[in-house]
Amino acid sequence: MSAQSNSFMPPLSPMLPRALFQSEHEDFRRSVRRFIEEEVTPHHARWEDQQHVDRDIWNKAGEMGLLCLTVPEEFGGIGADRRYSVVVLEEIMYAGASGLGWAVHSDIVAPYLINYGTQDQKQTWLPKLVSGEAVGAIAMTEPGTGSDLQAMKTTVVEDGDDYLLNGSKIFITNGYLSDLIIVAARLGDGPKGAKGISLFLVEADREGVEKAKPLKKVGMKAQDTCELYFNNVRIPKENVLGGPDYLGQGFVMLMKELAWERLIISVLSVAGAESALAHTLDYVRGRKAFGQAIAEFQNTRFKLAEMRSEIGIGQSYVDRSLELVLERKLSPEAAAAGKYWCSDMMNRVIDECVQLHGGYGWMWEYPVARAWADARVMRIFGGTNEIMKELIARSL
Repeated sequence: MSAQSNSFMPPLSPMLPRALFQSEHEDFRRSVRRFIEEEVTPHHARWEDQQHVDRDIWNKAGEMGLLCLTVPEEFGGIGADRRYSVVVLEEIMYAGASGLGWAVHSDIVAPYLINYGTQDQKQTWLPKLVSGEAVGAIAMTEPGTGSDLQAMKTTVVEDGDDYLLNGSKIFITNGYLSDLIIVAARLGDGPKGAKGISLFLVEADREGVEKAKPLKKVGMKAQDTCELYFNNVRIPKENVLGGPDYLGQGFVMLMKELAWERLIISVLSVAGAESALAHTLDYVRGRKAFGQAIAEFQNTRFKLAEMRSEIGIGQSYVDRSLELVLERKLSPEAAAAGKYWCSDMMNRVIDECVQLHGGYGWMWEYPVARAWADARVMRIFGGTNEIMKELIARSL
């Protein structure tokens, strides 16, 4: 039996109609889908081998207006609402294009600049992020701290009109190709814990910034992920995100942005599960065993029903959460609940999809095998699901 194509598989129609998107969002969706089919899918297997995407895909995406959609017009963007960002995130997952680090660049790095950057910082960086001239990364996690951001050891010390940055960060998406890195660090002589953390804009070509080779990961093999080292990197004081007056406010900024980051993971999780189910439904309808299609066995039908129900329930929660994001009302605990439940659900669904594929589900050329490997990290990044449960418990 030949392997399935890794091309796009249309998602199933939602069980409950989605009221979020209007005609202009769907027009945009078609253009995103076409771009991925033409410029991403043909190269994705090669990118997996080289462990990062080609640099020019960033420039092509910028030319097509697919990056940093919420950036205001005065800084080169279109000032779109976050529904457009969700369209891009969903289409990436439907296509299995996990090598694209656009979510970090467009929906995490750019919003930090939009919400907290000085006018000069915005004018310097936002147009470059929109065009793809600069690739953005954010460096929070360290080798010995994981989800415990308050325990970070990367430090800055004052040295005349500058700071000297020392330390290392790990698991940095877009790190290898990055041009701008938002680095979380603490003042070497400042307070311990959250109050000592600040965010700094660090140009990747500064002396003392070292990029390790892309990390060899279990999944998301084409996504640029690496470790970064900072050895006496000289940073002007005006590179504090928000300016010198925002020194020590980094942890507050991080906490304010994490709800949206966790909703992004929920969006990716539901769309990834939907894609895996669509591929699996196509497979079980065509694959026969004991004289009948696998789709005709009662166990298969029940499993498909269970998966579709869970995806539909998750989609409803995600869509309602997005409505609250648009109203600036999504609570941290609601975002945490969505992140942990949807990422758990995604892993359950894709594991069942692998099972229904039988031995072919274990073959890398099948989309469901790639999806299975890609999905596992959803329960880890953005704060582990155990941390999510702790945050929810604190709100009780």
